[in-house]
Amino acid sequence: MQTGPFNKILVANRGEIAVRIIRAARDLGIPTVAVYSDVDRMALHVRYADEAVHIGGPRPAESYLRMHKLIDVARRTGADAIHPGYGFLAENAEFAGEVMAAGLVWIGPSPSAIATMGDKQAARTAVRRHNVPLIPGTEAGMPDEDLLQAARRIGFPVLIKAVAGGGGKGMRPVRREEDFAEALATARREAESAFGNGDVYVEKLLEGARHIEFQILADAHGNTIHLGERECSIQRRHQKLVEEAPSVFVDADLREKMGAMAIAAAESVGYVNAGTIECMVDRDKNFYFLEMNTRLQVEHPVTELVTGVDLAKEQIRIARGRRMGPQENLLEPKGWAIECRINAEDPYANFMPSTGQISTMILPNGPGVRVDSGVFSGSEITPYYDSLIAKLITWGETRSEAMLRMRRALSEYRIMGLKHNIPFHINLLNSISFIAGQFDTSFVEQRFNMHTYEQAPTSDELETVAIAATMYAHHKRRLASQVVAPAKRDASNWKWMGRFERMHR
Repeated sequence: MQTGPFNKILVANRGEIAVRIIRAARDLGIPTVAVYSDVDRMALHVRYADEAVHIGGPRPAESYLRMHKLIDVARRTGADAIHPGYGFLAENAEFAGEVMAAGLVWIGPSPSAIATMGDKQAARTAVRRHNVPLIPGTEAGMPDEDLLQAARRIGFPVLIKAVAGGGGKGMRPVRREEDFAEALATARREAESAFGNGDVYVEKLLEGARHIEFQILADAHGNTIHLGERECSIQRRHQKLVEEAPSVFVDADLREKMGAMAIAAAESVGYVNAGTIECMVDRDKNFYFLEMNTRLQVEHPVTELVTGVDLAKEQIRIARGRRMGPQENLLEPKGWAIECRINAEDPYANFMPSTGQISTMILPNGPGVRVDSGVFSGSEITPYYDSLIAKLITWGETRSEAMLRMRRALSEYRIMGLKHNIPFHINLLNSISFIAGQFDTSFVEQRFNMHTYEQAPTSDELETVAIAATMYAHHKRRLASQVVAPAKRDASNWKWMGRFERMHR
């Protein structure tokens, strides 16, 4: 892996992630170069960078995906390193190789690591050699009839998945054998359209499972560490909506086992820089490797808030050749963090994307509140890029405090001029199952709606949900009483609060 000193960074991205990287570089005293398309001329990342260069039309293929144009801009501006952010070319092995061939430092993993982990079957083969547990599944490239036979052996329900890409594209759950042929054809067409590769494979669909991921960092000197887990089970159509660190479901023993697995998976491809190991965990806490994202994740701020580690700065330091300390030198994570993705979409109309100008935007503020955004009042949300407006992140000493702070922050957030999903997040924070930490990856689509908050909890969840909801309301009242009359605090009440807290550790 190529590392070394550099003096200027070209940020090959846009929006909030470009702003995030520019700020990290500025904290390290490193100048930055932004790039922008026709519609991003007045964007925030353009204003914050030391230099900005126009690279083409509004469509990504005309601008942010032009590999040779980006490298040419780096050369012309004297940038000797490129940070890809996430999305666009961040997980493009060819681009990483072109950057390094041009004599520039690539702030990310090696092209070979990107290529291996970007191919789900190659990734499974690589991590299997390191005894990483895998969801039962097939190989890629099998004929349709063989895939059907394999699905019968695995047992329905199964999940058809595209070999290339991600984000839920080319992915279809199948619960009945009679639905398999149609779902397979649809998955192949979608995969071919999205990734230029119609190959798919089949794996067991884990019902009632959680999506848990581990943040890893690895340097060029053979040191690999993890920074704990993130809970990413609040999803819709395989797209994450809310993330937490840590997870209410993961205890110390499971964290140790999954952390060791995450490190082994990263080391299986000689990984260097920041990455994320994504896993599925069933009700019995059996965990399985799902995939590796060879980049910084959208949800990385929750890990930063509980660990105190600036992951964007660590990426830059690792690319400069810095040696990390061992895992045992890490401090224990402190407190709890929650992230809500604020998107331009209408939750009352099946999350239909919304475009237009933000006429007014008032950001929440105060202790424990962070907003990562690339827009401002007057910014235009266009159909050319993703719908992310901002990431709202709150931290608290406990999960209950982080939730209360998030509710307050959401109520203060004002966005006018287009539809957004803040009402969804407010309703989610009022959901008793979310308060109790009783949810899985199917919760939003199967049990939650915008009118009743959620369907009735299952009988197994009812007692836990009732206790958690009561304690949450109690904690809310007690926080208010600390301000009005702190002398009235009652030790017996705080003992009950301790029970609530233990449920969320």
